[in-house]
Amino acid sequence: MERVPRLGLVCFAALFFAFAPRAGAEGLSLDRAVELALEQSLALQKEFIDLNTAGVSASNLWAEIFPSISAGGELGYATPLFTDPGFRADGDLLSYGVSLGVTFRLAPSLSSSMKLLSLAYQSRLLNYENSRRQLEIQAAKTFFSLIAEKRNLVNLENTGAQAERQLEKNRIAFNNGLVSQVVFLQSSLAVENARLGLNRAGTLYASHLRDFLVLLGLDGGADIELEGEIAPERVELDHVRLIGEYLARRPDVVSQRQEIERLELAAKQAALNARAPSLSLTTRWRGGSGASPGKFTDSLSAGLSVDIPIAGWIPGTGGQNGSQSVLSAKAGVEKARLDLKSTENRARAEIQSLSENLRNSWAGIEIARLQVELAERSHELTEEGFRNGVTESLALENARNSLAEARQQLLEVELAYMNMILDLAGALNVDWRELGKR
Repeated sequence: MERVPRLGLVCFAALFFAFAPRAGAEGLSLDRAVELALEQSLALQKEFIDLNTAGVSASNLWAEIFPSISAGGELGYATPLFTDPGFRADGDLLSYGVSLGVTFRLAPSLSSSMKLLSLAYQSRLLNYENSRRQLEIQAAKTFFSLIAEKRNLVNLENTGAQAERQLEKNRIAFNNGLVSQVVFLQSSLAVENARLGLNRAGTLYASHLRDFLVLLGLDGGADIELEGEIAPERVELDHVRLIGEYLARRPDVVSQRQEIERLELAAKQAALNARAPSLSLTTRWRGGSGASPGKFTDSLSAGLSVDIPIAGWIPGTGGQNGSQSVLSAKAGVEKARLDLKSTENRARAEIQSLSENLRNSWAGIEIARLQVELAERSHELTEEGFRNGVTESLALENARNSLAEARQQLLEVELAYMNMILDLAGALNVDWRELGKR
Protein backbone atom coordinates (compact mmCIF):
# COMPACT_ATOMS: atom_id res chain seq x y z
CA MET A 1 0.00 0.00 0.00
CA GLU A 2 2.89 2.40 0.74
CA ARG A 3 5.01 1.80 -2.36
CA VAL A 4 2.95 3.87 -4.80
CA PRO A 5 2.78 6.98 -2.59
CA ARG A 6 6.49 6.77 -1.73
CA LEU A 7 7.29 6.43 -5.46
CA GLY A 8 5.13 9.47 -6.11
CA LEU A 9 7.04 11.39 -3.45
CA VAL A 10 10.36 10.47 -5.05
CA CYS A 11 9.17 11.57 -8.52
CA PHE A 12 7.72 14.77 -7.08
CA ALA A 13 11.00 15.61 -5.37
CA ALA A 14 12.87 14.96 -8.61
CA LEU A 15 10.57 17.37 -10.46
CA PHE A 16 11.09 20.03 -7.82
CA PHE A 17 14.84 19.66 -8.24
CA ALA A 18 14.62 19.78 -12.06
CA PHE A 19 12.57 22.99 -12.22
CA ALA A 20 14.07 24.76 -9.23
CA PRO A 21 16.49 27.70 -9.78
CA ARG A 22 20.09 26.50 -10.12
CA ALA A 23 22.90 28.16 -8.24
CA GLY A 24 25.36 27.90 -11.14
CA ALA A 25 22.94 29.19 -13.80
CA GLU A 26 23.82 32.33 -15.71
CA GLY A 27 21.45 35.21 -15.00
CA LEU A 28 19.59 37.08 -17.74
CA SER A 29 18.06 40.44 -16.83
CA LEU A 30 15.29 42.26 -18.67
CA ASP A 31 17.62 45.01 -19.89
CA ARG A 32 20.10 42.48 -21.27
CA ALA A 33 17.31 40.51 -22.95
CA VAL A 34 16.01 43.65 -24.67
CA GLU A 35 19.54 44.57 -25.73
CA LEU A 36 20.09 41.14 -27.27
CA ALA A 37 16.70 41.24 -29.00
CA LEU A 38 17.65 44.52 -30.67
CA GLU A 39 21.04 43.18 -31.72
CA GLN A 40 19.70 39.93 -33.16
CA SER A 41 16.65 41.23 -35.01
CA LEU A 42 17.14 40.63 -38.73
CA ALA A 43 14.17 42.83 -39.60
CA LEU A 44 15.72 45.70 -37.65
CA GLN A 45 19.04 45.18 -39.40
CA LYS A 46 17.32 45.39 -42.79
CA GLU A 47 15.61 48.63 -41.77
CA PHE A 48 18.98 49.99 -40.67
CA ILE A 49 20.38 49.25 -44.13
CA ASP A 50 17.48 51.12 -45.72
CA LEU A 51 18.07 53.99 -43.29
CA ASN A 52 21.75 54.22 -44.26
CA THR A 53 20.84 54.17 -47.95
CA ALA A 54 18.36 57.01 -47.49
CA GLY A 55 20.96 58.86 -45.40
CA VAL A 56 23.48 58.74 -48.25
CA SER A 57 20.94 60.32 -50.60
CA ALA A 58 19.95 62.98 -48.06
CA SER A 59 23.59 63.84 -47.36
CA ASN A 60 24.44 64.26 -51.03
CA LEU A 61 21.70 66.51 -52.36
CA TRP A 62 24.22 68.08 -54.71
CA ALA A 63 23.92 64.89 -56.77
CA GLU A 64 20.55 66.18 -57.99
CA ILE A 65 22.29 68.98 -59.92
CA PHE A 66 25.32 66.93 -60.92
CA PRO A 67 25.70 67.16 -64.70
CA SER A 68 25.45 64.28 -67.11
CA ILE A 69 29.00 63.54 -68.33
CA SER A 70 29.83 61.32 -71.26
CA ALA A 71 33.08 60.41 -72.94
CA GLY A 72 33.71 58.46 -76.11
CA GLY A 73 36.31 57.41 -78.61
CA GLU A 74 36.30 56.13 -82.19
CA LEU A 75 38.71 54.56 -84.63
CA GLY A 76 38.03 54.38 -88.38
CA TYR A 77 39.62 53.30 -91.64
CA ALA A 78 38.43 54.45 -95.10
CA THR A 79 39.65 53.14 -98.50
CA PRO A 80 38.18 52.79 -102.01
CA LEU A 81 36.99 49.32 -102.89
CA PHE A 82 35.71 49.25 -106.50
CA THR A 83 37.04 52.59 -107.78
CA ASP A 84 40.56 53.66 -108.40
CA PRO A 85 42.98 53.13 -106.92
CA GLY A 86 41.07 50.18 -105.30
CA PHE A 87 41.49 48.69 -101.89
CA ARG A 88 44.79 49.39 -100.25
CA ALA A 89 46.34 49.26 -96.80
CA ASP A 90 47.69 52.65 -95.91
CA GLY A 91 48.24 54.04 -92.42
CA ASP A 92 47.30 57.50 -93.63
CA LEU A 93 43.77 56.27 -94.22
CA LEU A 94 43.36 55.49 -90.52
CA SER A 95 41.38 58.07 -88.52
CA TYR A 96 40.58 58.45 -84.88
CA GLY A 97 38.52 60.66 -82.63
CA VAL A 98 37.76 61.37 -78.97
CA SER A 99 34.89 63.33 -77.43
CA LEU A 100 33.73 64.65 -74.07
CA GLY A 101 30.26 65.99 -73.35
CA VAL A 102 28.69 67.71 -70.33
CA THR A 103 24.98 68.41 -69.99
CA PHE A 104 23.35 70.50 -67.26
CA ARG A 105 19.59 70.20 -66.87
CA LEU A 106 17.96 72.70 -64.56
CA ALA A 107 14.37 71.69 -63.90
CA PRO A 108 12.05 73.97 -61.90
CA SER A 109 11.13 71.00 -59.65
CA LEU A 110 14.73 70.55 -58.48
CA SER A 111 14.06 72.09 -55.06
CA SER A 112 11.09 69.77 -54.47
CA SER A 113 13.18 66.76 -55.45
CA MET A 114 15.83 67.65 -52.86
CA LYS A 115 13.21 68.11 -50.14
CA LEU A 116 11.68 64.74 -51.03
CA LEU A 117 15.06 63.06 -50.49
CA SER A 118 15.43 64.69 -47.06
CA LEU A 119 11.87 63.70 -46.18
CA ALA A 120 12.51 60.11 -47.26
CA TYR A 121 15.40 59.92 -44.80
CA GLN A 122 13.27 61.35 -41.97
CA SER A 123 10.58 58.79 -42.75
CA ARG A 124 13.11 55.93 -42.66
CA LEU A 125 14.49 57.22 -39.38
CA LEU A 126 11.00 57.38 -37.88
CA ASN A 127 10.23 53.82 -38.99
CA TYR A 128 13.52 52.54 -37.61
CA GLU A 129 13.05 54.18 -34.20
CA ASN A 130 9.46 52.96 -34.00
CA SER A 131 10.53 49.42 -34.88
CA ARG A 132 13.13 49.52 -32.12
CA ARG A 133 10.51 50.70 -29.61
CA GLN A 134 8.02 48.03 -30.62
CA LEU A 135 10.70 45.33 -30.48
CA GLU A 136 11.69 46.46 -26.99
CA ILE A 137 8.06 46.23 -25.88
CA GLN A 138 7.58 42.78 -27.43
CA ALA A 139 10.79 41.49 -25.84
CA ALA A 140 9.67 42.84 -22.45
CA LYS A 141 6.26 41.19 -22.84
CA THR A 142 7.86 37.84 -23.61
CA PHE A 143 10.27 38.24 -20.70
CA PHE A 144 7.47 39.00 -18.22
CA SER A 145 5.41 36.14 -19.60
CA LEU A 146 8.30 33.77 -18.87
CA ILE A 147 8.70 35.27 -15.39
CA ALA A 148 4.99 34.57 -14.84
CA GLU A 149 5.45 30.96 -15.94
CA LYS A 150 8.44 30.68 -13.64
CA ARG A 151 6.42 32.01 -10.71
CA ASN A 152 3.64 29.61 -11.57
CA LEU A 153 6.12 26.76 -11.20
CA VAL A 154 6.88 28.02 -7.70
CA ASN A 155 3.14 28.11 -6.91
CA LEU A 156 2.70 24.58 -8.22
CA GLU A 157 5.70 23.48 -6.21
CA ASN A 158 4.22 24.97 -3.04
CA THR A 159 0.89 23.30 -3.76
CA GLY A 160 2.62 19.99 -4.35
CA ALA A 161 4.69 20.36 -1.19
CA GLN A 162 1.52 20.91 0.82
CA ALA A 163 -0.06 17.83 -0.75
CA GLU A 164 3.12 15.87 -0.04
CA ARG A 165 3.18 16.87 3.62
CA GLN A 166 -0.48 16.00 3.97
CA LEU A 167 0.11 12.62 2.33
CA GLU A 168 2.89 11.85 4.79
CA LYS A 169 0.62 12.75 7.69
CA ASN A 170 -2.19 10.61 6.29
CA ARG A 171 0.20 7.74 5.70
CA ILE A 172 1.19 7.75 9.36
CA ALA A 173 -2.43 8.14 10.44
CA PHE A 174 -3.52 5.32 8.12
CA ASN A 175 -0.85 2.99 9.49
CA ASN A 176 -2.10 3.79 12.96
CA GLY A 177 -5.72 3.27 11.94
CA LEU A 178 -6.71 6.90 12.44
CA VAL A 179 -7.89 7.58 8.86
CA SER A 180 -9.58 5.43 6.27
CA GLN A 181 -8.00 3.96 3.19
CA VAL A 182 -10.13 6.26 1.03
CA VAL A 183 -8.62 9.33 2.69
CA PHE A 184 -5.15 7.93 2.21
CA LEU A 185 -5.77 7.18 -1.48
CA GLN A 186 -7.29 10.62 -2.04
CA SER A 187 -4.18 12.31 -0.64
CA SER A 188 -2.01 10.02 -2.81
CA LEU A 189 -4.00 11.03 -5.90
CA ALA A 190 -3.62 14.70 -4.96
CA VAL A 191 0.17 14.31 -4.95
CA GLU A 192 0.10 12.59 -8.35
CA ASN A 193 -2.11 15.35 -9.81
CA ALA A 194 0.20 18.02 -8.44
CA ARG A 195 3.19 16.18 -9.89
CA LEU A 196 1.50 15.98 -13.30
CA GLY A 197 0.60 19.68 -13.26
CA LEU A 198 4.16 20.65 -12.32
CA ASN A 199 5.58 18.40 -15.04
CA ARG A 200 3.38 19.92 -17.75
CA ALA A 201 4.03 23.49 -16.66
CA GLY A 202 7.77 22.84 -16.38
CA THR A 203 7.96 21.31 -19.85
CA LEU A 204 6.03 24.22 -21.35
CA TYR A 205 8.22 26.77 -19.56
CA ALA A 206 11.40 25.06 -20.76
CA SER A 207 10.11 25.12 -24.35
CA HIS A 208 9.16 28.80 -24.20
CA LEU A 209 12.45 29.73 -22.56
CA ARG A 210 14.40 27.83 -25.20
CA ASP A 211 12.56 29.63 -28.02
CA PHE A 212 13.19 32.99 -26.36
CA LEU A 213 16.90 32.31 -25.91
CA VAL A 214 17.25 31.30 -29.57
CA LEU A 215 15.49 34.52 -30.54
CA LEU A 216 18.09 36.42 -28.53
CA GLY A 217 20.93 34.62 -30.29
CA LEU A 218 21.78 32.47 -27.29
CA ASP A 219 22.13 28.72 -26.98
CA GLY A 220 18.67 27.31 -26.40
CA GLY A 221 20.13 24.58 -24.19
CA ALA A 222 22.23 26.95 -22.09
CA ASP A 223 21.81 27.00 -18.32
CA ILE A 224 20.22 30.45 -18.02
CA GLU A 225 18.00 31.74 -15.26
CA LEU A 226 15.75 34.76 -15.82
CA GLU A 227 16.24 37.50 -13.26
CA GLY A 228 13.31 39.70 -12.34
CA GLU A 229 9.86 39.81 -10.85
CA ILE A 230 6.42 41.00 -11.85
CA ALA A 231 5.76 43.72 -9.32
CA PRO A 232 3.43 46.26 -10.94
CA GLU A 233 2.89 49.60 -9.28
CA ARG A 234 -0.31 51.55 -9.55
CA VAL A 235 -0.33 53.98 -12.47
CA GLU A 236 -2.92 56.76 -12.56
CA LEU A 237 -2.93 58.77 -15.79
CA ASP A 238 -5.32 61.31 -17.25
CA HIS A 239 -6.06 60.34 -20.83
CA VAL A 240 -6.99 63.92 -21.76
CA ARG A 241 -3.55 65.15 -20.73
CA LEU A 242 -1.86 62.21 -22.43
CA ILE A 243 -3.68 62.85 -25.69
CA GLY A 244 -2.79 66.54 -25.63
CA GLU A 245 0.85 65.87 -24.81
CA TYR A 246 1.67 62.76 -26.84
CA LEU A 247 -0.79 62.47 -29.72
CA ALA A 248 1.32 64.55 -32.09
CA ARG A 249 4.42 62.48 -31.21
CA ARG A 250 2.97 59.10 -32.10
CA PRO A 251 4.88 57.49 -34.96
CA ASP A 252 1.72 56.80 -36.98
CA VAL A 253 0.59 60.42 -36.67
CA VAL A 254 4.05 61.77 -37.49
CA SER A 255 4.30 59.35 -40.39
CA GLN A 256 0.97 60.50 -41.78
CA ARG A 257 2.05 64.14 -41.52
CA GLN A 258 5.21 63.27 -43.39
CA GLU A 259 3.09 61.55 -46.02
CA ILE A 260 1.07 64.74 -46.47
CA GLU A 261 4.26 66.75 -46.83
CA ARG A 262 5.62 64.24 -49.33
CA LEU A 263 2.44 64.36 -51.40
CA GLU A 264 2.42 68.15 -51.31
CA LEU A 265 5.98 68.21 -52.61
CA ALA A 266 5.08 65.61 -55.23
CA ALA A 267 2.08 67.70 -56.32
CA LYS A 268 4.27 70.78 -56.57
CA GLN A 269 6.83 68.79 -58.52
CA ALA A 270 4.15 67.49 -60.89
CA ALA A 271 2.78 70.99 -61.47
CA LEU A 272 6.22 72.39 -62.22
CA ASN A 273 7.12 69.53 -64.54
CA ALA A 274 3.83 69.92 -66.40
CA ARG A 275 3.77 73.72 -66.71
CA ALA A 276 7.14 75.32 -66.00
CA PRO A 277 9.95 75.58 -68.56
CA SER A 278 13.22 73.73 -68.02
CA LEU A 279 16.70 74.78 -69.10
CA SER A 280 19.40 72.53 -70.57
CA LEU A 281 23.02 73.54 -71.18
CA THR A 282 25.18 71.20 -73.24
CA THR A 283 28.89 71.47 -74.03
CA ARG A 284 30.85 69.04 -76.15
CA TRP A 285 34.49 68.80 -77.15
CA ARG A 286 35.68 66.59 -79.97
CA GLY A 287 39.17 65.89 -81.24
CA GLY A 288 40.74 63.57 -83.81
CA SER A 289 42.23 63.23 -87.26
CA GLY A 290 38.86 63.52 -88.97
CA ALA A 291 38.99 64.78 -92.55
CA SER A 292 42.73 65.46 -92.45
CA PRO A 293 44.52 62.10 -92.07
CA GLY A 294 47.48 62.28 -89.83
CA LYS A 295 46.61 65.77 -88.59
CA PHE A 296 44.95 66.31 -85.19
CA THR A 297 42.08 68.77 -85.08
CA ASP A 298 39.51 69.55 -82.34
CA SER A 299 36.34 71.50 -81.83
CA LEU A 300 34.26 72.80 -78.91
CA SER A 301 30.53 73.27 -79.17
CA ALA A 302 27.92 74.53 -76.73
CA GLY A 303 24.18 74.73 -76.79
CA LEU A 304 21.41 76.18 -74.69
CA SER A 305 17.85 74.93 -74.95
CA VAL A 306 14.60 75.76 -73.23
CA ASP A 307 11.73 73.24 -73.07
CA ILE A 308 8.31 74.77 -72.56
CA PRO A 309 5.56 72.20 -71.84
CA ILE A 310 2.19 72.88 -73.39
CA ALA A 311 0.00 69.89 -72.46
CA GLY A 312 -0.04 70.79 -68.77
CA TRP A 313 -1.81 74.06 -69.51
CA ILE A 314 -4.60 72.42 -71.46
CA PRO A 315 -7.47 71.20 -69.24
CA GLY A 316 -8.18 67.48 -69.44
CA THR A 317 -4.92 66.40 -71.01
CA GLY A 318 -3.52 63.08 -69.89
CA GLY A 319 -0.08 61.58 -69.77
CA GLN A 320 2.71 61.98 -67.26
CA ASN A 321 2.88 65.78 -67.63
CA GLY A 322 -0.76 66.42 -68.50
CA SER A 323 -3.17 68.48 -66.44
CA GLN A 324 -4.84 65.32 -65.14
CA SER A 325 -1.61 64.30 -63.40
CA VAL A 326 -1.58 67.64 -61.56
CA LEU A 327 -5.20 67.22 -60.44
CA SER A 328 -4.50 63.63 -59.36
CA ALA A 329 -1.54 64.76 -57.23
CA LYS A 330 -3.69 67.41 -55.52
CA ALA A 331 -6.41 64.82 -54.86
CA GLY A 332 -3.79 62.58 -53.20
CA VAL A 333 -2.96 65.39 -50.78
CA GLU A 334 -6.61 65.85 -49.81
CA LYS A 335 -7.06 62.13 -49.19
CA ALA A 336 -3.90 62.08 -47.06
CA ARG A 337 -5.33 64.87 -44.89
CA LEU A 338 -8.47 62.78 -44.35
CA ASP A 339 -6.28 59.79 -43.47
CA LEU A 340 -4.52 61.95 -40.88
CA LYS A 341 -7.83 62.77 -39.20
CA SER A 342 -8.73 59.08 -39.16
CA THR A 343 -5.32 58.18 -37.69
CA GLU A 344 -5.65 60.81 -34.96
CA ASN A 345 -9.16 59.61 -34.07
CA ARG A 346 -7.95 56.02 -33.74
CA ALA A 347 -4.97 57.16 -31.67
CA ARG A 348 -7.20 59.13 -29.29
CA ALA A 349 -9.50 56.15 -28.83
CA GLU A 350 -6.57 53.82 -28.22
CA ILE A 351 -4.93 56.07 -25.62
CA GLN A 352 -8.23 56.63 -23.82
CA SER A 353 -9.10 52.94 -23.83
CA LEU A 354 -5.70 51.84 -22.55
CA SER A 355 -5.66 54.53 -19.85
CA GLU A 356 -9.12 53.60 -18.59
CA ASN A 357 -8.39 49.86 -18.71
CA LEU A 358 -5.19 50.44 -16.79
CA ARG A 359 -7.01 52.40 -14.11
CA ASN A 360 -9.82 49.84 -13.82
CA SER A 361 -7.46 46.86 -13.82
CA TRP A 362 -5.78 47.90 -10.61
CA ALA A 363 -9.00 47.09 -8.77
CA GLY A 364 -8.72 43.58 -10.19
CA ILE A 365 -5.22 43.23 -8.72
CA GLU A 366 -6.41 44.37 -5.30
CA ILE A 367 -9.30 41.89 -5.43
CA ALA A 368 -7.01 39.09 -6.55
CA ARG A 369 -4.57 39.83 -3.71
CA LEU A 370 -7.45 39.78 -1.24
CA GLN A 371 -8.62 36.46 -2.67
CA VAL A 372 -5.15 35.00 -2.11
CA GLU A 373 -5.21 36.13 1.52
CA LEU A 374 -8.69 34.65 2.01
CA ALA A 375 -7.69 31.41 0.28
CA GLU A 376 -4.59 31.12 2.47
CA ARG A 377 -6.64 31.66 5.61
CA SER A 378 -9.32 29.22 4.40
CA HIS A 379 -6.67 26.58 3.73
CA GLU A 380 -5.19 27.06 7.18
CA LEU A 381 -8.59 26.67 8.85
CA THR A 382 -9.51 23.67 6.68
CA GLU A 383 -6.18 22.01 7.46
CA GLU A 384 -6.71 22.63 11.15
CA GLY A 385 -10.23 21.19 10.91
CA PHE A 386 -8.91 18.11 9.15
CA ARG A 387 -6.35 17.55 11.89
CA ASN A 388 -9.13 17.81 14.45
CA GLY A 389 -11.28 15.36 12.50
CA VAL A 390 -14.11 17.78 11.69
CA THR A 391 -13.24 18.30 8.00
CA GLU A 392 -13.01 15.69 5.25
CA SER A 393 -9.93 15.19 3.11
CA LEU A 394 -11.85 16.23 0.01
CA ALA A 395 -12.57 19.63 1.56
CA LEU A 396 -8.88 20.00 2.35
CA GLU A 397 -7.95 19.21 -1.25
CA ASN A 398 -10.53 21.70 -2.51
CA ALA A 399 -9.10 24.38 -0.23
CA ARG A 400 -5.62 23.62 -1.47
CA ASN A 401 -6.78 23.82 -5.10
CA SER A 402 -8.62 27.07 -4.41
CA LEU A 403 -5.43 28.55 -2.98
CA ALA A 404 -3.46 27.48 -6.05
CA GLU A 405 -6.15 28.92 -8.31
CA ALA A 406 -6.17 32.22 -6.41
CA ARG A 407 -2.40 32.52 -6.71
CA GLN A 408 -2.56 31.74 -10.41
CA GLN A 409 -5.32 34.30 -10.91
CA LEU A 410 -3.28 36.96 -9.15
CA LEU A 411 -0.34 36.13 -11.37
CA GLU A 412 -2.49 36.47 -14.49
CA VAL A 413 -3.96 39.86 -13.56
CA GLU A 414 -0.53 41.21 -12.60
CA LEU A 415 0.89 40.07 -15.94
CA ALA A 416 -2.07 41.59 -17.78
CA TYR A 417 -1.49 44.87 -15.94
CA MET A 418 2.18 44.91 -16.95
CA ASN A 419 1.20 44.22 -20.56
CA MET A 420 -1.25 47.13 -20.47
CA ILE A 421 1.52 49.41 -19.19
CA LEU A 422 3.71 48.27 -22.08
CA ASP A 423 0.89 48.76 -24.58
CA LEU A 424 0.17 52.26 -23.29
CA ALA A 425 3.86 53.13 -23.44
CA GLY A 426 3.90 51.94 -27.03
CA ALA A 427 0.80 53.99 -27.82
CA LEU A 428 2.47 57.10 -26.35
CA ASN A 429 5.90 56.28 -27.83
CA VAL A 430 7.64 56.59 -24.44
CA ASP A 431 9.79 54.36 -22.24
CA TRP A 432 7.46 52.15 -20.20
CA ARG A 433 9.73 52.49 -17.14
CA GLU A 434 9.03 56.22 -17.09
CA LEU A 435 5.28 55.90 -17.56
CA GLY A 436 4.47 55.76 -13.87
CA LYS A 437 6.45 58.97 -13.25
CA ARG A 438 4.39 61.05 -15.66
